[in-house]
Amino acid sequence: MKRSTVWKNVALLALAAVVFAIALLMGTRSGGEFGGTDAAASEQIEESNKDYEPWFSPIWAQPGGEVESGLFALQAAIGAGILGFVLGTFRERRKRSTETAPSADDSPQDAARTPESTTRSS
Repeated sequence: MKRSTVWKNVALLALAAVVFAIALLMGTRSGGEFGGTDAAASEQIEESNKDYEPWFSPIWAQPGGEVESGLFALQAAIGAGILGFVLGTFRERRKRSTETAPSADDSPQDAARTPESTTRSS
């Protein structure tokens, strides 16, 4: 690997560690409670309108917070798998296109030749 590439990778890892640390510190300052936007919206609505009644109920009630965490982890894993597949596909396409590109040693005449022009006609 090139030296500049190694330094870029180290810098990106350091940046990721800093972002993680900041998020961790922000979470511990707020008491460690990470609430979802649905819960925050429900609280706001109930505070602003005391007579509010929800007009629907959930189709399926989850048995506990563990199930919610598990479903979220499953969703993240599926998304990571799809992202990895797409990035791997793009990388292999680029790799193959650079391998099959004509080199500078090839003459323009060889590159312009087609298989039909090299066969004998009878």
